[in-house]
Amino acid sequence: MQKNTALEIFAQTDTGRVRSNNEDAVWVNLSCGSVILADGMGGYNAGEVASRMVTEILGRQLEKADAKRAAQPALAAALSLTQAALKVGIAEANRAIFSAGQARPDYAGMGTTVVAGVFQGNFLTVAHVGDSRLYRWRNQHLEQITRDHSWLEEQIASGIMTREQALGSRNKNLVTRAVGVEQNVSPEIVRYEIADDDIYLFCSDGLNDMLHDQAIEATLRALSANLDLCGLQLIQSANESGGRDNVSVILVRVIPPKPTLFAYPMRWWRQLLDRV
Repeated sequence: MQKNTALEIFAQTDTGRVRSNNEDAVWVNLSCGSVILADGMGGYNAGEVASRMVTEILGRQLEKADAKRAAQPALAAALSLTQAALKVGIAEANRAIFSAGQARPDYAGMGTTVVAGVFQGNFLTVAHVGDSRLYRWRNQHLEQITRDHSWLEEQIASGIMTREQALGSRNKNLVTRAVGVEQNVSPEIVRYEIADDDIYLFCSDGLNDMLHDQAIEATLRALSANLDLCGLQLIQSANESGGRDNVSVILVRVIPPKPTLFAYPMRWWRQLLDRV
């Protein structure tokens, strides 16, 4: 039976200072070590429909996979189940959102980004589509570990534009991949090894469009000891910087295992024997 990693999670979504409705959605299931964040797009209210659909449909697949993993003695097999669930869940959500967009004129063209993570054993399996991001805070250093599926990122990768030039571009929100926009979608699924005290930041572009990575890093450095306070401060800072979009944040801390009852006596006996 696979044991889930011990985690501490903060999750919140906020409408921001400009928009009247919230097209972001977050989903958390601590018992199966899974989180999902989505940023919807489309006509009136259609974006929030799409983001809610992908979190609900993918969330169900991840819960089913967790039930199956409980019977798996091998971590490799459990990780394969997770990867399959992410792929199947995103494909199912894509079909449902695309069909709804075809069937209802008010939902036409709706879609959503998604970034999802499943923590199990010493690994984090991540699936993402679009420009919602995942960062890792480790050893006082912030690193973006997903690559945006966006027009800007393609320009940077091809050498047409530098990352510094991209910061001032007006085309920040042009995604090249989204769930529900076309009949098929290809999620990027990657597995990472985790470490004790890592903090993982899942966010919609309402955060990173308002705050440079240096500002996000400074907040984590100052407040990461209190995950709730840190998450609330990130959202507040995004709003104070303009709040032009909905902003969603999920923070996940990997909790080190607690010493067993015999850990301290054993350490004492080792010290005693070393002196003999």
